[in-house]
Amino acid sequence: MLHKLKKIDIPIVVILLAFMVISTLLVYSATLDDPNIVFDMKKIVTIYIIAILAFIGVTFADYRALVKISPYLYITGLALVAAVYKFGMEINGAKSWFSLPGGLLFQPAELMKLLLIIGLAAFLARREGDPLFFWKDVVPVGAIVIVPFVLVLIQPDLGNAIIFLVVFVGMLWIGNVKYFHFLIGVALAVAGLMLFLYLFVHYHDPIKTFFTEQGKGHWVARIDTFIDPDSATKDQKFQVDNSIKAIGSGGLTGEKYLQGTSVHRHFIPYAYSDSIFVVLAEEFGFVGSSVLLLLYFILIYRMILISIQCGDKAGAYIIVGVVSMFVFQIFENVGMLIGIMPLTGITLPFISYGGTSLLINMVSIALVMSIRVHQEKEPSY
Repeated sequence: MLHKLKKIDIPIVVILLAFMVISTLLVYSATLDDPNIVFDMKKIVTIYIIAILAFIGVTFADYRALVKISPYLYITGLALVAAVYKFGMEINGAKSWFSLPGGLLFQPAELMKLLLIIGLAAFLARREGDPLFFWKDVVPVGAIVIVPFVLVLIQPDLGNAIIFLVVFVGMLWIGNVKYFHFLIGVALAVAGLMLFLYLFVHYHDPIKTFFTEQGKGHWVARIDTFIDPDSATKDQKFQVDNSIKAIGSGGLTGEKYLQGTSVHRHFIPYAYSDSIFVVLAEEFGFVGSSVLLLLYFILIYRMILISIQCGDKAGAYIIVGVVSMFVFQIFENVGMLIGIMPLTGITLPFISYGGTSLLINMVSIALVMSIRVHQEKEPSY
């Protein structure tokens, strides 16, 4: 145990602790005087305790045991994602959560992301780094990804569904996909996007009517705002416009903690969750935002170092999947709030309020740590 303890990456642990402090401060500020949500310190501490215990348990457990049972984990994840349609609860137009005792919510799509990464890593590791065959490797991997992608997309949860595709691309690339196959995939993706835009524009009214009748008209409005912001209504651009104004008002050093007027006056929807970066930028300015992004950079950098020194292909692929997931979530969350990415429900890792998201993120990092701890060769950095 002592030998394993010495292998723990201390910078990563310090960054995770810093994230906990930053998140707690920002969530408190975002929920101050908000009648829709109460800042419950006891609940937050409970979630952190559970997350820390999970982190410790997964770190010292051998990740290779999970790789061996990855098919069963994948099937379990699919079952949970499917079961949410029958037993889940709907929030903001998406039926994506299970209600747990104590007022806690569990989102199976978050867990599915990690189980998918483990499953893909186990599958790709069989090739031992050799170039992937199209029909024997690329197509089966695509099938593994497309099932949870569709199940999550129709909840609808566009944000998490896109993450499945990002993980798919990242792990295929590091799994040594042939350039020709990669170019085919890019061409198909571009063609699919163009077809979607064509159908969305030419059949806009029927699509809008259908989704409005289903109580999901806000999804059409989000796409309208991103595709053609000039023609979008004021209500449709409300969140993005106010987010940009709030971030800009923070200036270099911010309006100081608890002094963010745009947040406290509730101009920013879900400031404690999806839009928590706005709270940081407004109250701590460019400097505070840069510090957070620097912490993310160091975290990603440390994980990449572990991947490079990993002697096991499955372990290295798992880390690439986790890195792909985090990089996209960070870029999408910040990007949507400054208007360069479409608005989705993706949270900011470790910072946004949310028990399931935090727990899965902690377990993901713990899995990376387990890979480092269980390498026979001592890391040289």
